[in-house]
Amino acid sequence: MAIHSHAEFDPSSNTSTEEGLQKVLNRLVNKMQRDALIRQTTTQLREHLQVDRVVLYYFYWQWHGQVTFEAVSSERFSILGSTGPDECFNEQYAALYLAGRIKAIADIETELITPCHRDFLRNLQVRANLIAPILTNRRLWGLLVAHHCQGTHIWSQSDIEIIQVAAQTLATSPYILGERE
Repeated sequence: MAIHSHAEFDPSSNTSTEEGLQKVLNRLVNKMQRDALIRQTTTQLREHLQVDRVVLYYFYWQWHGQVTFEAVSSERFSILGSTGPDECFNEQYAALYLAGRIKAIADIETELITPCHRDFLRNLQVRANLIAPILTNRRLWGLLVAHHCQGTHIWSQSDIEIIQVAAQTLATSPYILGERE
């Protein structure tokens, strides 16, 4: 959260007030454009991949994050606001995603994953998932994740490429790039 000087909002100083209000307005417009881009991306991905849910998992602090956007086929699949178990996502996983890892799991019940990870996915009703990192300025900003809940899902090379392109599109958006500067 930015701290603004009193002068930015001092009514006796019209120029400073106008500049302060313009900065606030610009931040609001950028946030609205970012939100619209993410909402459009998650919705189009869900429809194209024909899955139950696509989410954006945003990292707000050192590998701690939360689902901040989702597109779902039914409200019963909503996990908006969910956070991940901190003990499951650690430096090792972060390093893989920082290196650009795309992870496709057709069936969480047969995939070699940690019990913590499997339990976490089960609690979210996930049976299959596809994950791509959103990398900005060599930082892991978030994860773009497709979940299929009603059964297994074989991910095609085309599916993997489309989620990767969507993640790169988000990562290079000026509305996301400028967010942490």
